[in-house]
Amino acid sequence: MEQKYGFTLLTPVEFENWIKQQDVARTVLYIQEHHTWSPSYQHFKGNNHFDLQKGMQNFHKNVNGWLDIAQHFSIFPDGKIVTGRNLEISPACIYGFNAHSICIENVGNFDDGADSMRSEHREAIVRVTAALCRRFNVPVSTDHIVYHHWFDLRTGARTDGSGMTKTCPGTTFFGGNTVADATRNFLPLVQNVVDGKPYTPAPAPPMKYGYVTADWLNVRQRPSANSRPLTVTPVGSILRIYEAYNGWYRISATKQEWVSGRYVKDVQRATVRASVLNVRSGPSVQHNIMGTVKKDDEVFLYEESDNWVRISLDERWVSKSYLTIE
Repeated sequence: MEQKYGFTLLTPVEFENWIKQQDVARTVLYIQEHHTWSPSYQHFKGNNHFDLQKGMQNFHKNVNGWLDIAQHFSIFPDGKIVTGRNLEISPACIYGFNAHSICIENVGNFDDGADSMRSEHREAIVRVTAALCRRFNVPVSTDHIVYHHWFDLRTGARTDGSGMTKTCPGTTFFGGNTVADATRNFLPLVQNVVDGKPYTPAPAPPMKYGYVTADWLNVRQRPSANSRPLTVTPVGSILRIYEAYNGWYRISATKQEWVSGRYVKDVQRATVRASVLNVRSGPSVQHNIMGTVKKDDEVFLYEESDNWVRISLDERWVSKSYLTIE
């Protein structure tokens, strides 16, 4: 554990042990999940946990006029946790719903099209939430583990997402920010850890797909041309893209494997709806049939022309009307 500015930096294992030892007199009934929106992943440099936490504290105190930093804990992209507000004091996080709550701010912007949550971040969020549930005997339910999105900003009333609300903790937070999303995607992971089962995450979906345009593209250990190559991948390879950082793409959900975005062009994934769909040598029925694809086959779309799409690097086209595009 490290300490700076009055904050403590912990790994998930250290947090699980640390929270057991904390003496807290006030009654805790609820756990709030938030995202910071800003700072986001682009502000995290791998070693500036304390500086980002101090910046949030300064803003909350000096701009908002609050007693202290709003949240009790911030969880960072690398899965490390930084302590914040005293646990004996209610947070300043959801208007009208702060009493008896503990607030978790997950550092990042998890709205659609923004940050793609790292696997180590996902695991830490689940484990910290589970550890708090165990420590304070909080039931794993949407009545007690809540998202900011479920509360009206003007009245503080719980509306489950209707009315004037924030998207917080983000429209892609563990698959979405609705009550149904939490029930389906997030709470079962927390319950498993509370029950003593190992953390077994569902695979994180890719942010998008792309294909390699270079003859051979280096896959590197870090998002830098100075980083050691791990392997190479040839032209035309379809890559799953989980994170974008300074012009680089991370192409693994669980490992640090990066490629330069200069040599990757976006494609869309689609599923064939027709029983059998002809593949033609150009974008019209006048072109020769080159083969077929069948129902539920997955294809990737490289180019579009007059409701036809090219599904490979060479001239292989199908009608867009018979595809369901992801």
